[in-house]
Amino acid sequence: MEALAFEARNLTRVSSFATVAQLPKHLCYSFLTFPTLHKQRFSFSVMASVNKKVLVPIANGTEPVEAVVPIDVLRRAGAEVTVASVEKKLQIEACRGVKIVADALISDCADNVFDLISLPGGMPGATTLKDNKTLESIVKKQASEGRLYAAVCASPAVALGSWGLLKGKKATCYPSFREQLSAAAAIVSDSIVEQDGNVVTTQGPGTAMEYAVALVEQLFGKEKAKEVSGPLVMRTIHGAEFVFAEFNRVNWTCDGSPKILVPIANGTEEMEALIIIDVLRWTNAEVLVASVEDKLEVVASRKVKLVADVLLDDVVNGSYDVIVLPGGLGGAQAFAKSGNLVNLLKKQRESNRPYGAFCASPALVLEPHGLLKGKKATAFPALCDKLTDPSEAENRVVVDGHLITSRAPGTSLEFAFAITEKLFGREKALELAKFLVFVR
Repeated sequence: MEALAFEARNLTRVSSFATVAQLPKHLCYSFLTFPTLHKQRFSFSVMASVNKKVLVPIANGTEPVEAVVPIDVLRRAGAEVTVASVEKKLQIEACRGVKIVADALISDCADNVFDLISLPGGMPGATTLKDNKTLESIVKKQASEGRLYAAVCASPAVALGSWGLLKGKKATCYPSFREQLSAAAAIVSDSIVEQDGNVVTTQGPGTAMEYAVALVEQLFGKEKAKEVSGPLVMRTIHGAEFVFAEFNRVNWTCDGSPKILVPIANGTEEMEALIIIDVLRWTNAEVLVASVEDKLEVVASRKVKLVADVLLDDVVNGSYDVIVLPGGLGGAQAFAKSGNLVNLLKKQRESNRPYGAFCASPALVLEPHGLLKGKKATAFPALCDKLTDPSEAENRVVVDGHLITSRAPGTSLEFAFAITEKLFGREKALELAKFLVFVR
């Protein structure tokens, strides 16, 4: 387990939202020891030869993080994931204006057999899922035949509970839906991830990654879950290690609501992009998603199709309070080749305005273009040897003046909350982290 505190030397400040000691005992969760995940349906020895099929339905108003994190993690494990729109068209607009293009319509999936069905939450998305008769029929058949079904946030109560699929079962959900979950005759659990038989539930965006790894374990076994979760650089204990190291502290200021640019490209890591976009839009910041490709739709690292708000070339002359680059190997390489984006980042640095990157992008975009010169930074562990100064690279999030960097998908929420703190103050960042069920 990574250390819960950093050495004080050279640190202007270490900011912490939560410590292990502050956590309720039931939140000390580890995917290696989670007690309800000991029974696997399939052995590790056959997982490479077994093709697991997963359905993730989405709707207008779906919570994007709760949809995309499981899609991303399950595809890393080798599952064949079908993203199905319950709307009349493939493209949906998730919460806070995030645009996702599904692989199929739900009607195309009615006769298929899935090893797992995972319902994201979000409102009114969860209600739309609940009201779709085709999806209801698919999930009820899944339950009756003893195959895995799962839900996040509002959907355990709104969808599964309304369909009568949680009667007598232990389940969890977003805290404000617990009364509705109880009314559905479920046994309400306070665990961040709960499994009872063939149903798995979790609480919200802040628990989506633990939930996704739990689903991998159920489909493929404990060894595959460990293999997949390692490169994510997850927190070992939910609520712990929520810190960032800061050097050369300066105030990040802006006039009015911050204007934040988030570039995306083919090969961008989808959950890193969506977590940043989603969290910063929760703060009411103006977040502009810009494609560096020649069209708005990009195909991200795990084949999730995202639709940008604008083309980067059309907004390159704009002024931004913060520019943030998600990672993903292909996406970072596309960023590094974009002259317009590199020039925009150089202007950002020269004007002493904040910019940041995480995962592959600090090493593959910022470093080769001199944008880390004289700065402490971190990056994806396998790429830290490309940093000129890797002395603080073990930190999960590093802020040095107007620069912020972070490590991997598993540090995305910490990265987003660190930006929130720098822009709006710790109190607002902590309030949002609690709201998204990342800390208690």
